[in-house]
Amino acid sequence: MHETRTISLTVNGETSTNAVPVRQNLVDFLRNTLGLTGSHVGCEHGVCGACTLEVNGAMVRGCLMLAVQADGAEITTVEGFADSGRGADLRQAFVDRNALQCGYCTPGMLASALEYVEGGGVADRSAIREHLSGNYCRCTGYQSIVDAVCDVIDGRARS
Repeated sequence: MHETRTISLTVNGETSTNAVPVRQNLVDFLRNTLGLTGSHVGCEHGVCGACTLEVNGAMVRGCLMLAVQADGAEITTVEGFADSGRGADLRQAFVDRNALQCGYCTPGMLASALEYVEGGGVADRSAIREHLSGNYCRCTGYQSIVDAVCDVIDGRARS
């Protein structure tokens, strides 16, 4: 028998109340219950960063947080960033720089890059690489991703 708890949380601006298994991780809840499949499940150990999303203003690994721990939280997924327009310049820079290739890491990479940009990060390639080091990408070699982040920081500084 699987124990469940009822949780209520706000996801991308919409309140949701659901009974969830107490051991279900947040990213599986978002994907399987709410149908928000933008956050990907990669390693399920918090290492690859594919499941990165925002909980109460902080980027977290959705595979390491239980859904019951998110009770009362405000969550923004990659879909929520897109719907709100938040990080639109970063998404466009990823397209312009071909920083998405297979796309599997892209949602988590965008979330981490957005955290860096919005946190006052500077266009320092080494600092960007360090900040994104918890997000694995096997296609791009990171060069185009770092280029995209630098483009956004430079563009915002000119605005």
